[in-house]
Amino acid sequence: MLVRLLYASRANTPMDEAALSTILKQSREHNPSEGITGLLCYADGIFIQVLEGGRDAINARYKAIVSDTRHHDVILLSYEEVSERQFAGWSMGSVNLQRLNPGLVLKYSESAKLDPYRMSGKTLVSLFHELVSSGAIVCS
Repeated sequence: MLVRLLYASRANTPMDEAALSTILKQSREHNPSEGITGLLCYADGIFIQVLEGGRDAINARYKAIVSDTRHHDVILLSYEEVSERQFAGWSMGSVNLQRLNPGLVLKYSESAKLDPYRMSGKTLVSLFHELVSSGAIVCS
C-alpha cells in the first residue's frame, strides 16, 4: 500500500549548502532500495519534506526523522493512502530556492514567506506540484 507523508521541522542550527547536500546525497543513495521518493525544501531554517512509498518504509523513515537531532518541532502535516505517487521522478528532489517565485508562495499562503506552520498539508502538496511544473526542483 502506497502512502504520502508531509512534515515540517525547524533546524537546530542553520544548515549550510554542504550540510544540505550531504542530507540529499544520503537520501538519494538509500531511498531507491526502500522504494521511497519525494521532495525536500529547506528555507529560513525550516525543513519541509514530502515522502511517498510503502506504508512500512515511510513509517520507519518518519520515526527516524522524528528522532533526528538536527531538527525539532517536527509536525506531521499530512499522511494519506494514495493510489499512485505524485513525486515518483525523484529519489529525493530538492527545491531550488533561487527559482522559488514569491508570487507562487503567495498564491497558497498568507504571505510570500514560505511558512509550513501556517499552511495546511493539502495546500503544501499543491504548492509542491506547482514547483515541479515550474522547474524549481533540482535532482541529481
